[in-house]
Amino acid sequence: MIILDDIKIKLKSIESVFLHCKKALNVDLLKNRLKELEIVQTDPNLFGDPKKAQKVMIESTMISKQIETLKELKKQLDDTAEFISLAESEKDDSLVLDIKSSLESITLSVDNLYLSTLLNGTYDNQNAILSLHAGAGGTEAQDWVSMLYRMFKMYAGNNGFKIDELDYLAGDEAGIKSVSFRVSGLNAYGYLKAEKGVHRLVRISPFDSNARRHTSFASVEVMPEIENDTTIVIKDDELKIDTYRAGGAGGQHVNKTESAVRITHLPTGIVVQCQNERSQIQNKETALKMLKGKLIEKRERENTDKAGAISGELKKIEWGSQIRSYVFQPYTMVKDHRTNFENTDVAAVMNGKIESFIFEYLRRSAAAK
Repeated sequence: MIILDDIKIKLKSIESVFLHCKKALNVDLLKNRLKELEIVQTDPNLFGDPKKAQKVMIESTMISKQIETLKELKKQLDDTAEFISLAESEKDDSLVLDIKSSLESITLSVDNLYLSTLLNGTYDNQNAILSLHAGAGGTEAQDWVSMLYRMFKMYAGNNGFKIDELDYLAGDEAGIKSVSFRVSGLNAYGYLKAEKGVHRLVRISPFDSNARRHTSFASVEVMPEIENDTTIVIKDDELKIDTYRAGGAGGQHVNKTESAVRITHLPTGIVVQCQNERSQIQNKETALKMLKGKLIEKRERENTDKAGAISGELKKIEWGSQIRSYVFQPYTMVKDHRTNFENTDVAAVMNGKIESFIFEYLRRSAAAK
């Protein structure tokens, strides 16, 4: 009975979070929005604009998923309450164990639902553009960038996001010096903004013949992909635009024509570049979106005391400024220094399982506000 009493307390706690989520998401508003999107999808001209069509389809799918999730979780919570009553009357230990296991699964689903309610920032529903840069550590740091790139690609794949590589600079001997890529999907920026900052790696270097332990750093920049924001005005005479041939180790990273574009924003000194779109025009368009995202970040940092509403402070890429440490030796631990959240399963984290870190960051950010 003691176990059942604990389960009852846990169930009430989960039900409380669920009701908060249901109120925050507002099912009626979701259903009305879904009807609007269904009407839009009947427009024969919609698919003449692939970008708009993709956004409509993604939003429609995500809203449908949220409505179905709320419905399914309500059923699971009601069923669990009934099973608890049955277990009490029949004194069935095996049923108690089943209830406990089911409740763990429900808890995870409700936590994920709660996470989605925290995404209420101005740009949270936008696509995200990430740029990874090797810091102190030479070849080891460049290899670390390639590992982080793989981690984010795995995370995107696990969560239904799409990845498009925008710019790539190979390492001198191994790995990647820098890479920029777009993560497409509803709320991509809202989730991934938690990853902005310096990431630190501690491991036995595979590039050291003496098998010594090395510490390496990489920075992660995250910006929203801005489509129709009119609050940022970029004048042509404020831009220095250079074209060059796409470079890299081969394959998609090599181009025989000068299709790659680098844009320097003269008033701020911000530099963005893109080389992996199909044409110079597309590269320029994407680079301008990246620039607008960075300018919005700059504006938000200047307008908030804690410099964290949209991007957070990007510190110097070296020891002492990291947001998260990934330790492979002498023990295994991934620790976020902003929240103190830890995970000893390094392999899982490097395979894209970073949802718990994102959740804890967003939860604490919401509590601080």
